[in-house]
Amino acid sequence: MSEAYGPGTARAGGGAVAEFATLAERAAELDLTDPLRAKRAEFVLDDAEPPGAVRSDGTPSGAASSGPPVVYLDGNSLGALPAAVPARVADVVAREWGELRIRSWTESGWWTAPERIGDRIAPLLGAARGQVVVGDSTSVNVLKAVVAGVRIAQSGAGAARDEVLVDATTFPTDGYVAESAARLTGCALRAVEPHEIAATAGPRTALALVNHVDYRTGRLHDLPGTTAALHAVGALAVWDLCHSAGALPVGLDEHGVDLAVGCTYKFLNGGPGSPAYLYVRRDLQPRFDSPLPGWNSHADPFAMSAGYQPADGSVRGRVGTPDILSMLALETALEVWDGVAIEAVREKSLALSDFFLECVAALPGGPSLTPITPLPHAERGSQVALRCADAEAVMGELIARGVVGDFRPPDVLRFGVTPLYTSFSDAYRAAGVLGEVLDDRR
Repeated sequence: MSEAYGPGTARAGGGAVAEFATLAERAAELDLTDPLRAKRAEFVLDDAEPPGAVRSDGTPSGAASSGPPVVYLDGNSLGALPAAVPARVADVVAREWGELRIRSWTESGWWTAPERIGDRIAPLLGAARGQVVVGDSTSVNVLKAVVAGVRIAQSGAGAARDEVLVDATTFPTDGYVAESAARLTGCALRAVEPHEIAATAGPRTALALVNHVDYRTGRLHDLPGTTAALHAVGALAVWDLCHSAGALPVGLDEHGVDLAVGCTYKFLNGGPGSPAYLYVRRDLQPRFDSPLPGWNSHADPFAMSAGYQPADGSVRGRVGTPDILSMLALETALEVWDGVAIEAVREKSLALSDFFLECVAALPGGPSLTPITPLPHAERGSQVALRCADAEAVMGELIARGVVGDFRPPDVLRFGVTPLYTSFSDAYRAAGVLGEVLDDRR
């Protein structure tokens, strides 16, 4: 941890913790020295100023006559709105669509948007240009990646590849799609705990579909080690990056990941239903045989040929006409990443979650909350998950009092840490309101 945030402080009950009141002072100091603090002003939040700023009327940032601002800790489900997006969408609708109409496919760059925006996302994934294409949903891209991955594996020499492994703790849709993809390719599907995939994979394994970060607990899984173990037995690695892209370094190229998918409405702040992305490692692109060969991925789409001839490169991941309104909103949303290193985001993420855990541990009711997010930094994503009795009701009360997180059955409170706009004061206030809710319920 750098001097900006100090040493890691995560605690999970027990041991000496700071008095809760003194943590407010720490939060203010950390906000003032935060290298990313100015980024908060680029989002539409209750306080548009960076933490610690003073408004023209003399009130501090976040102050409001009607009460304290909402603390938004659900960016791991839906990222906050970047302030530049509304004007961009208005221009797309009024000028590019309203005035230029069909000319915008060329004059406004609509046709090339999936690859252009993919190249904008690529650095956040640790990928070189030309390997990421934007479009469709995560679910559709999972189907493309798994089916095409099995086809690649089965085309190689050696033993028959008739087994697909899937993360047993996966987000449900990934499991549903993997089951269907296995049927389509004649494979058996085996659900395996993420930490056991490396030891389970063998000569019959075609690929494994794994979540980089567990959506319930925030546990970060071993992408480098699991990928290497799959490669050692001749299998492919397909990673779901929905809860890691934009929150921590991924290193797709560095670790030789074969295929990856992810959404853009969480840490990438693309908006509800914004298009997902598909990564295909460059050397695999000529062998990428999509189960959805749409006209947009044809080598000559406007020839309207009866036969399908796939395009070269990441374009093979396209299917049909792209969702231009959502796609161009995403393109503008990604501008908040200008000048930001993903390593700096990761550093603040860990510091924020450490601090939040410390605040929770300092609450009088802290022992009634059990962190299930791992404490070691190497095993943690960018959220804090707490096990709590009556968690659904507790989260409902938190939201009513202006602290927005979310609930996952049966008993998990989730608090997303989105470093571009979450402040340490947010973390302090959220813990304080959580303590009030628990006190009232007792």
